[in-house]
Amino acid sequence: MSKVTMDHAGASDVFNADEPYVNWHDETLWFVRHKRDKSSKMLPEWEELRTTASSIKHYVLSHLDTLLESFEAKAKENGVHVHWASNAAEHNEIVLGLLRKHKIDQMVKSKSMLTEECHMNEFLIKNGIDVIDTDLGERIVQLRNEPPSHIVLPAIHLKKQDIGDLFHEHLGTEAGATDPQYLTEAARQHLRDKFLTRRAALTGVNFAIAETGGFVVSTNEGNADMGAHLADIHIACMGFEKIIPRQEHLGVFLRLLARSATGQPITTYSSHFKKPREGQEMHIVIVDNGRSTQLGREDFRNSLKCIRCGACMNTCPVYRRSGGHSYHNAVAGPIGSILAPNLDMSKNADLPFASTLCGSCSNVCPVKIDIHDQLYKWRQVLVKAGHVPGGKKAGITAMSTVLSQPRFYQWSGRIGRSVMRAVPFMVNNGLNPWYKQREMPEPPKESFRDWYVKNRK
Repeated sequence: MSKVTMDHAGASDVFNADEPYVNWHDETLWFVRHKRDKSSKMLPEWEELRTTASSIKHYVLSHLDTLLESFEAKAKENGVHVHWASNAAEHNEIVLGLLRKHKIDQMVKSKSMLTEECHMNEFLIKNGIDVIDTDLGERIVQLRNEPPSHIVLPAIHLKKQDIGDLFHEHLGTEAGATDPQYLTEAARQHLRDKFLTRRAALTGVNFAIAETGGFVVSTNEGNADMGAHLADIHIACMGFEKIIPRQEHLGVFLRLLARSATGQPITTYSSHFKKPREGQEMHIVIVDNGRSTQLGREDFRNSLKCIRCGACMNTCPVYRRSGGHSYHNAVAGPIGSILAPNLDMSKNADLPFASTLCGSCSNVCPVKIDIHDQLYKWRQVLVKAGHVPGGKKAGITAMSTVLSQPRFYQWSGRIGRSVMRAVPFMVNNGLNPWYKQREMPEPPKESFRDWYVKNRK
């Protein structure tokens, strides 16, 4: 699957062409959501943890200036070099400058959604840097020359057979091999040489602690540790919202993160970095890239609380049946649909409409982001700003007219039910987007209002 350049609806049509595959994708992600539910129910204090985490993040968003300054001062005391980037281009130039300064043209990289957001890999490769993703899922999609489809499970859109064919082509494994243990071992052997020979390693940052100047990287494979501990230069890149005030707050977030993401009690590796080892350089790049703008949007600033667990994706009925690549953005799913318009309203105007507004995303969010409310509010902003197609705008205007006039609404309902009964082909045709993927329901004999008026006492 190549990169998607069409809008969400068009890309979803492509994804839905293979119905058995879509069903498998849907069921797999729902299984992960079910694991999250079981794991969270084992903690009586689960809701208290969510409330606490949300409150801590609320404090962070209100005190970002002082927390970031404190983090920078502490990090410098620890011997860490701190860089600031206002946008993606500055971030990429900083990373390239550090590599060129050390005459390095090969680098290993662990999972970092920020670098995906900044399109760093493409930039470095164009400038002669060989970048190897070492997270297994990330390496798989890198070999396929496509972006991750999920922030935690980058290759969740692929089956064992797909990966077996890919590894046979690129790693020389046996043709037709699908055993996960065999394929994983092949990937380990393939990556081992990369870890041993690369002088630079880049990691993301899950949490940065203002109190200590340290940061935490959470992985299930240990690849971030392998890269950072063997490299001469460790570069850690973070959006500025990753800051938390105190070391003691880590326990709250680490208990929520893995349970929300995959249903695990805790991530396999929660690696704490504070200062470089002797002879090593450590750099932290703190990035804005539109976050200040989002912070200034009162209705949307809570989206910056996100800890990138992916729970909203696993539960979203639209994401599960449209695939991550249909969101044409680094962060897909419900959370991506409220982050992306902040970066580019025109390019990402379709994404807030890729939702049923069922609220399941908000219900599972470990930091209680009001995701579905923000999706609804983004729709209003985008329509008023003229960033939606004329057909959609006309439809919204027509529905607004109908819904704002009770008698007109009642009359329209009666006409609609009559048409569906008398001439069903007027509704059951390819011009009706709802008819493309489903059978239209049998029209009721009367509306709920008519039934209620008739039967109430």
